[in-house]
Amino acid sequence: MKFYNCMLLLSLVLCASAQNWFTDAGSFIRDAYLGAEDMWRAYSDMREANYKNSDKYFHARGNYDAAQRGPGGKWAAEVISDAREGWQDGISGRGAEDTRQDQEANAWGRSGGDPNHYRPEGLSPKY
Repeated sequence: MKFYNCMLLLSLVLCASAQNWFTDAGSFIRDAYLGAEDMWRAYSDMREANYKNSDKYFHARGNYDAAQRGPGGKWAAEVISDAREGWQDGISGRGAEDTRQDQEANAWGRSGGDPNHYRPEGLSPKY
């Protein structure tokens, strides 16, 4: 009888763990999707603002907003940022120093740092 009770208890624990994994995976995917939207919004705002020296602010803001979504959002921000910087450094030729500064702003935002640290004076409060 003890064997059956142990098996039942083990089965319940495994089922509960599996459901948490399934729920966690769904949350991760949702957060990643919404984080990607946050990154796109920051990019769109940067293009719309077209304001000198605001690039680092929008990098930090996009990463910050995405990371606030949770692990999925933070992951999406890192993947998108790394891909963009890889493209920028390899194709557009903006240089290693600009890429380093962008990645610094990306990491700042992802780690919860205030994006306003990079906000240029005179940028519209809309952003």
